[in-house]
Order: sequence, then C-alpha cells, then structure tokens
Amino acid sequence: MKIGFQINDIETLNFKTDSTLPIILESQKRKNKNYYFLPSSLTYKNGSVHAEIREIHFNNNKLEKYSIGKLQQTNLENFSHIFVRQDPPYNMEYVSSMHLLEQVKGPTKFINHPKGIRNAPEKISMLNYKKIIPPTIITRSKREVDFFVKTYGKSVIKPLYGNGGDSIFLLNKKDENYNQITERFIDQHNEPFIVQKFLPDIKNGDKRVILINGEPIAALRRTPKNNEIRSNIHVGGNCEAINLSKQDLKICNEIKDLLKEEGLFFVGIDIIGKYLTEINVTSPTCIQEIKKLHKIDIAKIIWNKLDV
Repeated sequence: MKIGFQINDIETLNFKTDSTLPIILESQKRKNKNYYFLPSSLTYKNGSVHAEIREIHFNNNKLEKYSIGKLQQTNLENFSHIFVRQDPPYNMEYVSSMHLLEQVKGPTKFINHPKGIRNAPEKISMLNYKKIIPPTIITRSKREVDFFVKTYGKSVIKPLYGNGGDSIFLLNKKDENYNQITERFIDQHNEPFIVQKFLPDIKNGDKRVILINGEPIAALRRTPKNNEIRSNIHVGGNCEAINLSKQDLKICNEIKDLLKEEGLFFVGIDIIGKYLTEINVTSPTCIQEIKKLHKIDIAKIIWNKLDV
C-alpha cells in the first residue's frame, strides 16, 4: 500500500528522538511504500487535494540511513493512510492544512483525522473535563490574570498554541517581573493565552501517557532540571519509565470516548499529580523513548491496530 506522511522538512527532524520516523520504518517493514510531503505543498484543484511528495526508504531498515526519491505530485486519495505529523505552532497555516485535508474523499484513513485535530487544540480540548484539570483560565485580560493569581497563588502562563515547553513562565505576585511577563503575553499575542494554578507536584515530574485508539499503552515520567518548571524533553527534562496509576487510568477512561469520536487515534496526554494538563493530538512524541525504557514498540502497536 501507499502511505502518506504530512511532516516538517526531513532535514529538521532529530533522528534520535523523532516519533514519525519509527512509524515510517515499521510501515516499510510491512512492505508498504512510504511518501512524505510538506503542508505548504498542498493544492486543491479539479475537485481533489494534491501534494508534492517524495518517497522515503530506510536502507537496511536503519533510521540513520535513508534515501529520498524524486519530487512528484499526486492526488492524496491515492494513499490508503495519511499520517498528519507536522509540529505546531497551531496557527492559521496549520488550521488551513487541516481544512484542505478534510477535502480528501474516498477510503483514505487519517491518523489523526484533520477534523479531530482542528477541533481539539491541545490546551482547549481538556476544558471538557473540568473535574480532572487544574484551575484554569483562558484570557487576554490583565485584570483576570491578576484576580486568578490572587486567588490561587503561584500560577503558570503559557501560549495557547505553543509546543515543546516554549514560552512557559511562572507567575508570582512577589516577582518583580510579574507585570512584565503578563504584559508581554498581551502585547505579543493576538489570541488568548492560558493560565493555570501552579502544581507543586511538577517537582516530581509530569507523565506523558500514550493512547492508541483510546487505550493507554505506556507512560513516561519527565522530570524538570534544577531551577526549571518545564519537564519537556525538548528543554532538557529527564525521562524514565513509570507505571500507570489508578488516577491515570481514570483520566484515560474519561477522555476515551471523545478521542474515538473525533478520530484521534494516536494521542499523548500530560498529567501532573492528579490532574490532566494537556491532550496532545497534533504530533505526539516519545515513541523512541518508550521503546528504549519500556521495551514497548508503539510503532508496531499502531500498525497492528490499523491491521496493516
């Protein structure tokens, strides 16, 4: 079968940590032909969506040794499956590519479905589960931020559509930079931003839980470096294997139906203490780390579940 992958430039991927490449490699082992394309190459014409694609092949089934085919254009309906795997920022360019992909008709299967991705921004979809998320506001109002921090004390402020731990700051009324941080978010972002109560449990790390078709598969604990509140691997957080707790399983069960209804097949959620803090649906990561630390092959599970 022909499998498509909408990703970032291949040269920008970290072959030691990237999660898309193992999925492509596993597909290759199953005798599929695999192609990648950039969201910027999408074109709607003659009633169909086309993209400029290149075949990718791993020599000797090794991630580090790959070859790229010649550039060609194809109708995306020629693919049996398309994996949507480009990284945020979740901006209008990103949203536009989801709208275009929704125009792909026929039997092509999406992982994850573009409509589901579009409807479930990481930091917004969790608002459906008020009992399992920390106190949260989404706003552009300095007055609302001040009231929230006065009510809950130390808080965390972050962009609504960021990723990888970028631009996450601790808000503390005693910090002389408090006003400057808040004003920066108001001045530099056209969209609202998110503020959450600071969870002291972050000192013990957060959990990244991978779910396939709504079912939890494995979890990692990511621990922040000293003098850091961000535990993301992108910013140097340490990573270790950890088992799922009863509360983790409860959270997974709470969101299961939504994930399946929206076609969100491959998802990574973040948990701090007893709280759900994000539902990652754009390009969930940690496949290579889970294989190394848990000896669980997420890429193989994905293809087994897809029955391909």
